[in-house]
Amino acid sequence: MTERHWSATVADALRDAALHRGERPSFTFADPRTEDRPYTWASLLEAVRARAAALHALGLRKGDRVALVIPGAEDFVLNFLGAVLGGVVPVPMYPPVALGKVESYVKNVEHIVASSGARVLLVSRQVRPILGSALDTGAVERLALVEDLDLTAPREGSEPAVLPEDLCFLQYTSGSTSAPKGVRVTHRNLERNCWGIMREALKADPDVDIGLSWLPLYHDMGLIGFVIAPAFDTVHVVFLPTMEFVKRPALWPERLHQHRATLTFAPNFAYALTARKATDKDLASWDLSRMRVFGCGAEPIQPSTLRGFTERFKAAGVDPRAVTPCYGMAEATLAISFANSAKGALPVDPVDLELLREGEARAYTPGTGKLVEVVSCGRVLPGHEVAIQSEGGQRLEDRQLGEILFRGPSVSDGYFGNAEATAGAFKEGWLHTGDLGYTAGGEVYVCGRAKDMIIVHGRNYYPQDLEWTAQEVPGVRKGSAVAFACQPEGAPSEQLVIVAEYSARERPADEALEALGREVTQAVQAQHGLNAWKVVLIPTGTVPKTSSGKLQRRKTREQFESGTLGLEGPGTDSLQAKAAVAKQVARSYVTLGLNEVVSRLPASMKTFLGRKK
Repeated sequence: MTERHWSATVADALRDAALHRGERPSFTFADPRTEDRPYTWASLLEAVRARAAALHALGLRKGDRVALVIPGAEDFVLNFLGAVLGGVVPVPMYPPVALGKVESYVKNVEHIVASSGARVLLVSRQVRPILGSALDTGAVERLALVEDLDLTAPREGSEPAVLPEDLCFLQYTSGSTSAPKGVRVTHRNLERNCWGIMREALKADPDVDIGLSWLPLYHDMGLIGFVIAPAFDTVHVVFLPTMEFVKRPALWPERLHQHRATLTFAPNFAYALTARKATDKDLASWDLSRMRVFGCGAEPIQPSTLRGFTERFKAAGVDPRAVTPCYGMAEATLAISFANSAKGALPVDPVDLELLREGEARAYTPGTGKLVEVVSCGRVLPGHEVAIQSEGGQRLEDRQLGEILFRGPSVSDGYFGNAEATAGAFKEGWLHTGDLGYTAGGEVYVCGRAKDMIIVHGRNYYPQDLEWTAQEVPGVRKGSAVAFACQPEGAPSEQLVIVAEYSARERPADEALEALGREVTQAVQAQHGLNAWKVVLIPTGTVPKTSSGKLQRRKTREQFESGTLGLEGPGTDSLQAKAAVAKQVARSYVTLGLNEVVSRLPASMKTFLGRKK
């Protein structure tokens, strides 16, 4: 392979890709309902430059923030990169996905808009009706439509010099354990992290490799992993609509086959879902032998899930060595470590569960206790370092369990406008991840979030272990079980509670729900020797999750304690959900109408009214 160029910033990467690889394919936006829309690196740069000029025409300048709520992948990517090329700092946000959650969704948008100081909220026409009220926050000056951008705007001055130390974008955390915080991601952070991903971990070859992703583009794994990193290394990527995967998971491997892809990533749940949904006929028609990397990250990795996937997809030519566990987080830009599955079977560490609960990851000896397999997330990216620290601040040795610390050029310098949260997570050059884990033989093993640890009768339990057991019970919806501890009034200590969604579309009879609850209790008792104080079964889509699909254990506990479980989300009564949407649309249109009137007033009157636009 010939020597390849590597750029210093994302803006440079876009220009250099057009210069060195102009007519080679860059991004292809695929949709089962329409024809594929391919771009070369040259045509991509031209489209991005038009967006940079259009944002400049809106009055945005270098360092200004623009919040993005754009469901379509093509519009999102072009406008995100247009902002970056123009030195404007994009703030990606997820689009609304559930009628029953419209009120909490709008509050989240308003929080991010206000905390980021975004001057403009750029949205697509389809989401505008519910987001006009964001203008009431006073932080954002205007709401602009993607469809109305002037793509013929003059380009003079719209591409200022962008330096490695400049802020590239704000990545808001998904809020699985706290309110979303805006991670400051610089061009230098991205350049170093993307080098580690593409050149060191994946050993990508732009003349051979093709990436394919259905991951949401407003989160780091989809955005950095499949937009920014491939732009640095000029790897062709095909994008599928996220909701099309949700509707038909088999579309993912079908398109991997069709586009002869070699690289893809997804969370643990997606591999389990796809393995269940793929039919024997599907598997016989697909050839996935070109796949080099099936990356898995973003949530706890269950060994049985990945083994089940590779066993099921053996008929389609999937090599088990292609499965690649990894570990990362937004505060580290994206990646922290990658496993080297090419060594052979799925890399797991068989340890004694009882000792692990006491803080020691020791090899399992048959007949001495219970076995648990912890997946290796591999070695840390070159130029970076991991350490394990006790609650008391002591550095721990191999196979001692503690908080994972990470440092290196990929680590952000903190949260935007949030000094308190920054001081809590970034200390003396180290990122305190909040994750529990250990190291062994130079590899990283992640066991879960420190804040989520369940302690019952003085013993430690990892919630994901209990959740995995619960969701294996027939009738419980996969990926939608939450385990936590709470202390009932009058009880001497905390007790285990399991909240899970039932898989039936309609609410089962009370007797059936009680029987299902007993089965969950028995399964957890048999597997973990722990009695559940309560098992609560709620409708599909009502377990609290982040926008990236991570379980929100703290919020679930709060809803349990307040008696509001199952009352938020798609499972909410349809009339109630429609009423909430109607109320929000009315609020939005009142705000939009008022701002339209104010925009026509003299400047002195606007100042008197306290409105910027």
